[in-house]
Amino acid sequence: MQLHDDQLPIDEALVRSLIASQFPQYSGLPLHQLDLSGSTNTLFRLGDDLVVRLPLQPGAGAAIVSERRWSEVFRTRLPVALPETVAIGRPGSGYPEPWAILRWLPGDRPGAYEPGAPSDPVRSRLAADLAAVITALRDTPLTEQAVHDPRLRGYRGRSLAEFDPSVRGYLADCRADGDIDLDLDLAQQVWERALELPGSGQPAADRWYHGDLVAENLLVRDGRLAAVVDFAVSVGDPTVDLHGAWELFDPPAREVFRQRLQVDDATWLRGRAWALGIALGTFSYYWHSLPARRHDRLAMIRNVLDDAS
Repeated sequence: MQLHDDQLPIDEALVRSLIASQFPQYSGLPLHQLDLSGSTNTLFRLGDDLVVRLPLQPGAGAAIVSERRWSEVFRTRLPVALPETVAIGRPGSGYPEPWAILRWLPGDRPGAYEPGAPSDPVRSRLAADLAAVITALRDTPLTEQAVHDPRLRGYRGRSLAEFDPSVRGYLADCRADGDIDLDLDLAQQVWERALELPGSGQPAADRWYHGDLVAENLLVRDGRLAAVVDFAVSVGDPTVDLHGAWELFDPPAREVFRQRLQVDDATWLRGRAWALGIALGTFSYYWHSLPARRHDRLAMIRNVLDDAS
């Protein structure tokens, strides 16, 4: 399905052509497209042990190179597996971006927590595991090069106040879409109250953060967090790394997560506001095109609204 106006055309024939011309040692392996692709890349399983990742939009190939660099830096620091790049391909066969072949990481994506569902101790273990990943990220020293690299700066590492115009636009889009059955008045109230919290007008001190630690970017095995499959780390205010708590965790697990990270009230509520704003952005852009993401973000925002009511 077309996700972006500027989406690059990618199909199996293109991927086979790229592999045959640049990495012929893999050209005889079975290849098929996965339905796990997100909004940034499309994925093809290559044999039993590899996966091909191709950016969907012009300019997005820079993230392929960045992920290889930073996953190697953090591989020995984090308590879970990270993507391992086997090879980076160059533009070719009419495709204009760098692309990558990576090791296949086994595991299953954790499901979103549906509001009102019974609590599950497995989610509390996942909460502790995810908190350990975030702690390891935050505790990794920043280099001067990283601090001053504009490619490592994203909107999710800035303040809620800077995100406010975008959230207002998302709310307007959602109000105009009659399919979105949510209490958008309550959502707006929760957002506006968050803007009054201490720290909402300016970002916290720079730390490493991931920015998208949600179900579609995590793998679990035997009830434990096994891998982070998308590793586009950034530098800035790490509060946004709390937002997955309202998608992934039941209330007891959310409390485990908060206690492990030793988060104060204002920071916790700013993290909840990030969850609300990011969910609204998903509805604004992907409501009709990514039903699996829509489902997860609906769980996220409903948990936020239940938490706030």
